[in-house]
Amino acid sequence: MAQQATPVRRARLGRALGPEPTAVSGVVLLLPGGEAISDRRPSPMMATASVRALGRRLTRAGRAEGLVTHVVHYRFRGWNGSEAHLARDASWAADEVVRRYGDVPVCLTGVGMGGRAALRAAGHSAVNSALALAPWLPEEDVAAPPEPVKQLAGRRVLIVHGTNDERTDPELSFRLAARAKKANRDICRFEVHSDGHALHQYRAEVLALAEDFVMGALFGRSLSRPLEDALAAPPPLGLRMPLASGFGKALRR
Repeated sequence: MAQQATPVRRARLGRALGPEPTAVSGVVLLLPGGEAISDRRPSPMMATASVRALGRRLTRAGRAEGLVTHVVHYRFRGWNGSEAHLARDASWAADEVVRRYGDVPVCLTGVGMGGRAALRAAGHSAVNSALALAPWLPEEDVAAPPEPVKQLAGRRVLIVHGTNDERTDPELSFRLAARAKKANRDICRFEVHSDGHALHQYRAEVLALAEDFVMGALFGRSLSRPLEDALAAPPPLGLRMPLASGFGKALRR
């Protein structure tokens, strides 16, 4: 009896969150968290849970401008070393955006290991911005090359990290941002004091900051004063910007 071929796993885009606009002028690709090593398939429900609330908020905020938001469904749960599966799937998703919608700007938005994927895949020609929430980054190792940052040149980048994150070291995201800032002034990083990995304590502020950043990056909306200041400030000031309690209640100057 002939042996059945193992089906090839493929990444895919989830259905657009909310009604799809007639004319698409910008796309957010949501990159859920993952694991360092795993060949298992991600659970669709668990994968989208961490990014769905953010996706819904961004969809509402950008509907009038023609924003479409999709969750990226990975082939594997794991980054898997040099395979960098999550980053490859993020790049594939950007290719798929170009195929479906044409030449529109893309913001890669990731959480945890998805944050690492957003930063790594930001060099795709369709991507103009990346947002990484509590990004998982590898420990620095003199025997291994450092996490790359050249691909961030020419992109607007925001990293947000809780200072009490016990799953992903906030100091590692600061060091990556400091290296990237040398070649790209359009990068900033906000610290959420006393918050943990899930950023639950200041969820409303984090969502407001994310919305402000994404709408500015994709559609040229004016940024709030804290974001403007963070982007303009020299390191380390713009890379250790505290996210103020109540941010988002009165964004505009």
